[in-house]
Amino acid sequence: MTTDGRGLHTHVLDTLGLAITAGEYPQGSVLRTDEVAQRFDVSRTVVREVVRVLESMHLVESRRRVGVTVRPTEEWNVYDPRVIRWRLAGTDRPRQLRSLTVLRSAIEPVAASLAAVHATPGQCAALTECALGMVATSRGQQLEGYLEHDIAFHRIVLNASGNEMFARLGDVVAEVLAGRTHHHVMFEDPDPAAVTLHVQVAEAVREGDAARAEQLTRQIAVGALEELDVLAP
Repeated sequence: MTTDGRGLHTHVLDTLGLAITAGEYPQGSVLRTDEVAQRFDVSRTVVREVVRVLESMHLVESRRRVGVTVRPTEEWNVYDPRVIRWRLAGTDRPRQLRSLTVLRSAIEPVAASLAAVHATPGQCAALTECALGMVATSRGQQLEGYLEHDIAFHRIVLNASGNEMFARLGDVVAEVLAGRTHHHVMFEDPDPAAVTLHVQVAEAVREGDAARAEQLTRQIAVGALEELDVLAP
């Protein structure tokens, strides 16, 4: 597919994905290939490729002589980063953020505890570097720079846990953090207490203190939930 073709594919995919996850196409709605192609002025080949991606996310299913049917919400692959991104862009954002933050609060403290046991010297160094980067970008409304270090920090913790299931949640956490920033569910500058906690988590992991790493990460999660109470009630 050409560059223009990829752009068309992405445009159609994002538009339909956003519409489906926002409920504009309720469960059981039928999307007809010809109508979608005409609406977006693209070939049926592009539409079929988009449908295959939506099917892989379990958002839709193709039925012979019926068309492309929207599946029930409970069947969606809610861990797919693009599904998360689309849902966070919709009106249900507060509930989605809370649901995802609760998921993080259940997983990341345990991951941090394991990281304190399994992290390599390289991972410890990288974690410290990310924490210091968060400190350096925590003032002056540098949220994009802060986000970059924040995402990297949490990816390292999940990967350093040594648990491949936790590690696969890196993209999920990245979308949650990005969604909070890009949809302005953040203070203009991050909470200083949260920044300090990240530095302390890096120290606990480097020192091999599993209990302290878990406790501190749980405090980060609690703080994130409390922020939602204020910014996305």
